[in-house]
This record gives sequence, structure tokens and C-alpha cells, in this order.
Amino acid sequence: MLYHLLFPLAKYSILFNVFRYVTFRSIGAFITSLVIALLVGPAFIRMLKRKAAVETIDEDLPEKHRLKQGTPTMGGIIILVSLLISSLLWNILTNPAIIMMYLTIVWLGIVGFVDDYLKNFVKSKKGLIPKYKLLGQISVGLLLTLAIYYSSSVSDHITALQIPFMKSTYIELGWVFIPFVVFLITGTSNAVNLTDGLDGLAAGTLAFAALGLGVMCYLKGNFIAADYLNLEYIYNAGELTVFISALIGTLIGFLWFNSYPAQVFMGDTGSLTLGGILAVISVLLKEQIFFMIIGLIFVAETGSVIIQRSWYKWTKRKYGQGRRVFLCAPLHHHYELKGIHETKIVTRFYIVAILLVAMGLSTLKLR
Repeated sequence: MLYHLLFPLAKYSILFNVFRYVTFRSIGAFITSLVIALLVGPAFIRMLKRKAAVETIDEDLPEKHRLKQGTPTMGGIIILVSLLISSLLWNILTNPAIIMMYLTIVWLGIVGFVDDYLKNFVKSKKGLIPKYKLLGQISVGLLLTLAIYYSSSVSDHITALQIPFMKSTYIELGWVFIPFVVFLITGTSNAVNLTDGLDGLAAGTLAFAALGLGVMCYLKGNFIAADYLNLEYIYNAGELTVFISALIGTLIGFLWFNSYPAQVFMGDTGSLTLGGILAVISVLLKEQIFFMIIGLIFVAETGSVIIQRSWYKWTKRKYGQGRRVFLCAPLHHHYELKGIHETKIVTRFYIVAILLVAMGLSTLKLR
């Protein structure tokens, strides 16, 4: 919005020319979203407490989680509000990639909100019926995938999957691109939801993954940098840098309240939406494999659940009694039951997240 209002005034004063620069608007978006999250957070947390929108702890979780009973949830609304306001202020609103981001936020935000509302206000233990939740995720994934697929020209190579460790190496997916991307968006949305199980875990790991995508956005959106690193120049990528800066700012602001001991939980409103956002950005950048590298924590968390359930069902059929691979799934609960303190688990996950981002970015010189 500021770009549309103030940049035209550059013909009267060179001062307004700064609004054309991605770097300036990215810094502005980061600061704005961080400040909004810090300002909105306390009032929203008080409102959730008054409405008794508090966490109900699943009996299958480790015993220590009983202490979290009564902590306000649906804090994802803080994230989405500050992200949307900051982006509306600093992004070029006519950019197609940004419009797709807004669609993702609104659609998945509604799905997550309905789930949280049913759990915390209607007091439905399971929330939104899983098949309806999945339908909401798949539908927005399909809509966005078709929009990307049919709005791209043949020269865009949108259906080509780039291999990060090999120079100018692509796998052409063809029509398989559509189900692959729908699966990626839906899977990532659920993976982040599974990761949101310890104070600050999802928000922190998301911030590091977003940082990796943000660096890639800037490089691919800058013609000179992209040419030097032998990357494909993508016109819309620069504008996504501003959006991701707002996302990182709001996640850091949310961590102020979500770090141990958490004053508020993210809930499905935040986790489902944020996972979908990062997945869509990776598709727009044509960096799905790069995203899988820097987001390997989310893959591991989901994988632990799949392995646990599959092994339990198979051994129950074979031996009459189900057996487990992990003490508890997702993976972070396994480490809790091994006696490691929550803050140490979260810190170690952060360290792994930083390592994964470094590994992902190191592939830039291998292309």
C-alpha cells in the first residue's frame, strides 16, 4: 500500500524513491510485523483467557504437559493479523505471487480457525472432522497449483524440478506437477501442525526455514545475483522477499509470548496456514527440493508419526499386540519421554534447523 501511495511522489522528491527497493521495504515489513505482534499479543491473550479458549491436553502426551492445561490457544491469529497488516503496508499488492499468499492465508486460516473454534469454544475434543480439514487443505492446494500451472508460459519451466546439488539439472514432471504440488502443500501444512507440540518449537523452526527461503527469494529476484550464481531469475521473487521478511518478523514477535513457558499456543490457525505458505513459496521459486532440505525437521516429525502408526498396526496384526518404534510420536515427544527437558529439545531443534539452512544454501555454489 505504501508503495502505491508514496512511490508516485518520487517525481517530486527523491526521498520517496526508496519505496522501489526490495531491501528497504523488507526491513520495513520486518520491523512492522514484529512491533504489531508485540503490541497485539497481550490484549489478545487476555481476551482468550476471558473466553476460556484454553488448551486441552491430550491424555496420550507426556505427563509434564498437564502443566500446560489452561494455557490460551489460537495464538496463530496474532501471527496472521500482524503478517497481513505488514504485508498490506509494504508489498506491491498487484503482484500475482502476493495475491496467492493472501489466498493461502485466508483459506488455510479459516480451516485452522474452524478447527480451533470447535475445540476451544464448542468444546469438541477432536475439532474439525479430519476429512473436512484435509479437504480444505487439498482444495486450496489444487486451486493454487492450477493457477500456477496455467498462468505460466512454456518458457517458465514451472513443471521442472530443480536438483540443488547439480548444475542446471532438472526433472521434468509434466502433468505429475499438479498432484505433486498439491501433496507438498497439504503435507507441509500438516507437518508444521505436528511440529507444534513444544513451547516455541514450531515458531522458531519456521523462522529459520523462512530465512532460507527469504535468501533464495532475494537472490532469484535480483537479476545480477541470479546471473552470478547461475540461478534462474524470477521476476516475482523479489516481492516475496518483502513478504517473508514480514513473516520472520511476526514469528519472532510471536516467540516473545510462545517461548517457554508459553503464554499462548499457536493452534491450528497458525500452524496449518504457515506450513502452506512456505510450501507455496517454494513452488513459486521452483525450489521444492531445496525447501525439503531446509525443512527436514518437519519431514522428520511427520515421518516419525507415519513410522509409529504403521509399525504399530503391522505388529498388532502379526503378533496380536501393537509395538512402538518411538516412546511417543511426533519425534519431539520421544525425546521428552527420554528425560530431556523441553527447552533443551527446542534449542537442539533450532541448532539442527540452522544447520539445515546452511546446508541448503551451500548448494548455491554447486549449481
